[in-house]
Amino acid sequence: MNRRRVLVSLVPAALVPAWPLCAFAAPFMPRAAAVPGGVARVKLGKSEQPPVVHLGGERVLVLREGAEWVALVGLSLAAKPGTKVRIDVEHASGGVTRMTIGIGGKEYASQHLNVPQGQVDLSAVDMARYERERIHMREVLRTFSADAPASTAMLQPTPGTRSSSFGLRRYFNGQPRNPHTGMDIAAPVGTPVVAADTGKVIDTGEYFFSGNQIIVDHGQGLLTLYAHLSEIGVAQDEVVNAGAPIGKVGATGRVTGPHLHFSVYLNTVPVDPALFLTA
Repeated sequence: MNRRRVLVSLVPAALVPAWPLCAFAAPFMPRAAAVPGGVARVKLGKSEQPPVVHLGGERVLVLREGAEWVALVGLSLAAKPGTKVRIDVEHASGGVTRMTIGIGGKEYASQHLNVPQGQVDLSAVDMARYERERIHMREVLRTFSADAPASTAMLQPTPGTRSSSFGLRRYFNGQPRNPHTGMDIAAPVGTPVVAADTGKVIDTGEYFFSGNQIIVDHGQGLLTLYAHLSEIGVAQDEVVNAGAPIGKVGATGRVTGPHLHFSVYLNTVPVDPALFLTA
């Protein structure tokens, strides 16, 4: 899909706030939380080559930890506590092992927002646009590149106050909507936004709900999304390093004020970004 792209000159590197780019002595793993919107950490044992893991037809991130392989499985916010999900593990030596992950409980808060009614009850034109964008996004989020991420340790993409907004059950003008799929970071318009980790830009554009948006592929289904930007400073297929400027905080799309919406995806589902942030 062709999209209008917004390319800008960003502030000089010297003016970008300094985020700590740490050298980790051991492989960083996100905090495990087998709950809706969490990440399950499943040990796969030792082998020369990594197993291939699927959840519901989607490939799962597999990393080496010491002498063993570990699957990092993104769990949907729609997963029901008390149920189990199944992963299929295809071994390099042949054969398939089926493993189950029990889903624990987690309570998410509710939030009530008032926005222009035209952004709740969409016109026919806006609904058609949203449907096109939804289909496009579904394909983008299914991106699975062969190379594993250099690290799963992520930087906070912009300075500011993190809200505990991931998983919020949202109501717009009293009407229930899907849970919030990211972390909101409050910051003034124009505050620099950096890549949370090294990766490749796989989508940029202006969307009805999320405004100016960037998606970065970090490898094997680990993606990050940056929304409501005032400016986009990277191009499609550009490789960015962790901490490199990619845009600026804004208030585009459906928002009540300036902030960065930051999402992390694993095997196509949004998971809690706080599990990946290192500080």
